[in-house]
Amino acid sequence: MKRFLEDYFQLSSHGTTIKKEFVAGIITFLTMSYILVVNPNILADAGMDRSALFTTTALATVFATLLMGFYAKLPIAQAPGMGLNSFFAYSVVLTLGYSWQFALTAVFIEGIIFLLLTFFNVRELIVRSIPKVLKEAIPAGIGLFITLIGLKSAGIVVGDPNTLVRLGDFSQHTVWITLLGLVVTGILLIRNVNGAILFGILAATIFGVILGDVALPNRVVDLPPSIEPIFGQAIKPMFTTEGWNQILSIDMVVVVFTFLFVNLFDTVGTLIGVISKTNLADKDGNFPQMKKALFTDAMGTTVGSILGTSSITSYVESASGVASGGRTGLTAVSVALMFALALFLGPIFLMIPPAATAPALIVVGLFMITSVSNINFNNLSDGLPAFLTIVFMPFTYSIAEGIVFGILSFTLLKLGAKQHKDITPTVYVLAILFLIKIILDAMSLAK
Repeated sequence: MKRFLEDYFQLSSHGTTIKKEFVAGIITFLTMSYILVVNPNILADAGMDRSALFTTTALATVFATLLMGFYAKLPIAQAPGMGLNSFFAYSVVLTLGYSWQFALTAVFIEGIIFLLLTFFNVRELIVRSIPKVLKEAIPAGIGLFITLIGLKSAGIVVGDPNTLVRLGDFSQHTVWITLLGLVVTGILLIRNVNGAILFGILAATIFGVILGDVALPNRVVDLPPSIEPIFGQAIKPMFTTEGWNQILSIDMVVVVFTFLFVNLFDTVGTLIGVISKTNLADKDGNFPQMKKALFTDAMGTTVGSILGTSSITSYVESASGVASGGRTGLTAVSVALMFALALFLGPIFLMIPPAATAPALIVVGLFMITSVSNINFNNLSDGLPAFLTIVFMPFTYSIAEGIVFGILSFTLLKLGAKQHKDITPTVYVLAILFLIKIILDAMSLAK
């Protein structure tokens, strides 16, 4: 088995080992394991069975991440996307008034469209057409974005109606749990200790137990709940006339388009950002497994909808595993194994609080923002779009919006500066589509 893993994933040529890949996978799992709790809670608000959602979330994550590991051979984990699950529950179901079954069908259709777009290389064309300067800006923007996620989950940064954000309450234990984990992680990284991020998470968790904020589980093993209440609901409308009337409706088109848009550019941004830190990308920010990576998230979304969850996307938290040395698909396989184990050992894995994984996100943010050193900010036609890409991600809490305004500003500024040769036909098309979407969103809000 050891020889198979080393040969299949070409560990030596990537300068890594089985141990390093598995440790990286564990770290990625720990930083994103919150999805096992958060996704069921959000989708349950739409009327879905919470217990079944725990199992479905884990199964969908295992399937999509294994596919990424064995097929695309990239150290990237996939799971139901944050933001996409909120749109599913709070917009489609609770605001627009559709059933959760309708929303699942929309996700299934999105997955099929993604498969077609990937097969005909449309998604790969979009990724390859993103300007080099924006490919350098995207990792930096994601770095700030995941740092904000870490600070928010720790309570170090909190919302404020007057100033948007402010410093949190330092009397809260979560703040100190994160700060201790951050100090431990930082010291271990400086001393070049392997698995520094993992040890930081463990130290923070132990500190949480000492403070009484983290409760030790009463039992170790628990059987996963059945997914019967939600399984197969995505394709059920295809067997009735009423269902097809819904599928062919304008409302379905709008919902599917929104899922497509957010998922496409969240995935693109994450792939570019994470892969840029693995030395797998070429000088233009592209990498040979791109099409396979895009295929895995399309297949993950399709299968995930049948299992009963919202759209699957590549997770930016994968950067924590990459920062710990993960370089191949074996890291993703390790993540998948952890999620499979979590199905039966949920009480143990779920005892790790968000405050303990927050230091990993903050440190990874540092690693990712270093790509700004490759941007020439003195050239404003490059520098301003790059800057907007970076700041829009944390300030709009969306990787996709950062790409939207980066592409739009790049196109408009290059046109205004008469630097037309820097704009590819695909970028023109994207800019027009983004502009149309912004106008339609504005018109919708005006109503």
